Amino acid sequence: MFKRILLALDGSESGQVAISFTIALAASCQAEVRIVHASQGELEGRGLTCMTPYDARYLVDDATLRFRCAWITATGVVRLTPATTTRSMSESIEDEARRWGADAIVLGSRRRRGVRRVSSRGVREQVTRLSCLPVLTAPAPLTIERVDTAVLGHMVPGRVAR
Repeated sequence: MFKRILLALDGSESGQVAISFTIALAASCQAEVRIVHASQGELEGRGLTCMTPYDARYLVDDATLRFRCAWITATGVVRLTPATTTRSMSESIEDEARRWGADAIVLGSRRRRGVRRVSSRGVREQVTRLSCLPVLTAPAPLTIERVDTAVLGHMVPGRVAR
């Protein structure tokens, strides 16, 4: 199916879900993975993703190690675009996919509600519009605000299932 998968990674929780999703996908296809972190602009040494270049490199290196621990060939790159250019992060991701010869792009998903969901033009949406490659979205992580221990009594330490 896919032989070369590009993973666009950020430092969010959805980025961590995208890593797990891509590990499973790459393992099933025996694909190699290219991890890219794109950040645009710098303000006092920090990109718009609120990461320093050092933090971005650490994020990519850590993800690369996770893939290698799963016996998946992976490389990583950080693309820092100066704020003075008109290039967007989505264009940087698409360019890297084209340059590397990717078969598919994987991105994380954030759960947005209400007006933010309708008015948002996130990186994922822009990459989907720009790319002629399949763009796969890793499912957004679910958050559980409160767990009812009466329903999950068998899972609470010290309680015996009935």
